[in-house]
Amino acid sequence: MSKSRILIGILLGIAAGLLYGWILHPVELVDTTPDTLQESYRMDYVVMVADAYSLDQDLEQAVIRLAALGPHPPDEQVIAAINYGIEHDLSQVDLESLNALAVQLRSLPSSIEVQSP
Repeated sequence: MSKSRILIGILLGIAAGLLYGWILHPVELVDTTPDTLQESYRMDYVVMVADAYSLDQDLEQAVIRLAALGPHPPDEQVIAAINYGIEHDLSQVDLESLNALAVQLRSLPSSIEVQSP
């Protein structure tokens, strides 16, 4: 088989892939929120919020981010993430970040309500 046939085959394959992906069946972007995530991804989101909190120490921003997960109080969401992390062998660093955030959230007055974005 000649090199030109291989090159033509590769180019035709790339062209067909681009035609299919861009014209015939393009990706449809849908706006979604963190409250629609699967449980494991929701827990990953809470861990990311805890990690961000450990860096910037912005408790108000952490509460706003956790409000995106739905109507449950932020401290309950963090405790659920801690329990999930223990069951699924989350790293000690992540568990410590979650614990630090949970302690700070428990210190907040319970009358604080945050609307999800």
